[in-house]
Amino acid sequence: MLTEQEIEEIETEFPHYERRRALSVEALKVVQRHRGWVSDEALADVARLLEMSPAELDAVATFYNLIYRKPVGRHVILLCDSVSCWVMGYDSIRRHLEQRLGIGFGQTTGDGRFTLLPVVCLGICHRAPAMMIDDDLHQELSPDKIDPILQSYE
Repeated sequence: MLTEQEIEEIETEFPHYERRRALSVEALKVVQRHRGWVSDEALADVARLLEMSPAELDAVATFYNLIYRKPVGRHVILLCDSVSCWVMGYDSIRRHLEQRLGIGFGQTTGDGRFTLLPVVCLGICHRAPAMMIDDDLHQELSPDKIDPILQSYE
């Protein structure tokens, strides 16, 4: 069940859109901001609020790769795997992250601290390789820069 606060945040956007379903991504982001991810139950509640079927909204949620449909860690690491990042050392960054965290893509550390995900592009090709942790962009990475970055996230 959606909380009153989640419903209020979603409903405040209704006047800005001709049709309720047009704010499907924004509504899902509201739920994710409060819960960390979007469960099947929350998706069904949002679908009702937006006058959509759960299947229609799930199609949106699964297309948009920054909507998490299963629990994620407290911090989500998005590692850019674009061509520029590949050329500039992506593979050594990926290997170091996987070794340091003890997880692969799509997995979460045992303590629930980090989830590691690939992302097609972070739009900072001139500063490759790059990753984003939560809303923080980290660029011109090398394996020796990774550990201090990770330590700054509790």
